[in-house]
Amino acid sequence: MKRRELFSSLAKPFRQKQENIIRPPYFKDENLFFTNCIKCIEKSCSTVCEENIIIIQKDLTPKIDFTKSGCTYCDLCAKACNNEVLNLEYKKNISTKIQIDIQSCLSWNQTMCFSCKDPCLNDAINFLAMFKPTINENCTSCGFCIKVCPTNAIKVV
Repeated sequence: MKRRELFSSLAKPFRQKQENIIRPPYFKDENLFFTNCIKCIEKSCSTVCEENIIIIQKDLTPKIDFTKSGCTYCDLCAKACNNEVLNLEYKKNISTKIQIDIQSCLSWNQTMCFSCKDPCLNDAINFLAMFKPTINENCTSCGFCIKVCPTNAIKVV
């Protein structure tokens, strides 16, 4: 077992539930989720997601759950949507902000950790030498850094 896997396995019981409702990145109007998604029988946006991060809530609308993985912006959910909610024409970054809680981040507390940097596809996390990570303007809010943080220091705000 790698050191990162060990820290992650120890932190899993302490992970908090994600509170924000984060929508897939292909919508124009939030209201369409409540008018069109509730009519959808197939819920194909969630079944085609290769990362399995789109879940259908009790209100029958989709949301992204970053506790499982991150979004690759593969376009499959938008292509599968037959109810004009998700559309490739409206592709954008996920409408949320990712933030590092410096109080619980290992690297901000004199422990070397690069868990968040390794899965970042966009080089969106800068380190001051080997410590004090910050998220830069390259961040697409894909969420790949969230699941791997051993102390749950990366938050959706």
